[in-house]
Amino acid sequence: MPRLWLFLPLLGFAVLAVLLFRGLSLDPTDIPSALVDQPMPAFESTLLGSGQRVTQEEFTGKPRLLNVWGTWCPTCIAEHPYLMDLAASGVIISGLNYKDEDELALSWLARLGDPYDMVIKDPEGDIGLNLGVYGAPETYVIDASGIIRYRHVGEVNSRVWNGALGQTYRALAAP
Repeated sequence: MPRLWLFLPLLGFAVLAVLLFRGLSLDPTDIPSALVDQPMPAFESTLLGSGQRVTQEEFTGKPRLLNVWGTWCPTCIAEHPYLMDLAASGVIISGLNYKDEDELALSWLARLGDPYDMVIKDPEGDIGLNLGVYGAPETYVIDASGIIRYRHVGEVNSRVWNGALGQTYRALAAP
């Protein structure tokens, strides 16, 4: 029996190695969302720069992306040129300026370009909370009926766009 105790550390190491291997094989951007196939949550806010009132009703009529971003987010800066390219190619992108200051956001868009058809202010993060946002950037595909069809956590780039995010959007935007 005393020799069996000598193998306990080895057994513990083996269990931890299996758990680590499993964890490393998971995709950190694949975070399930309870809102997929659900309507855009109800909200009321204003548009950045104009103060115009906006609600979830703005997300009906045509499919679009909703990109959650902030000037404090380094990954948002990295994905911004790709969003500019998508917008230039006709992809409709709405922005949710998440937990940010208006002046910083307006300056950022003036300096880097504005790919958004509208930017909704979410200074306290309430809209993001209702969407289940973990952090920026996150991008949602919303259909013409205002139903969330897909959620991507992390940077939007060519690899992501050529995957499920772009495929979902293109299927909804097809005539």
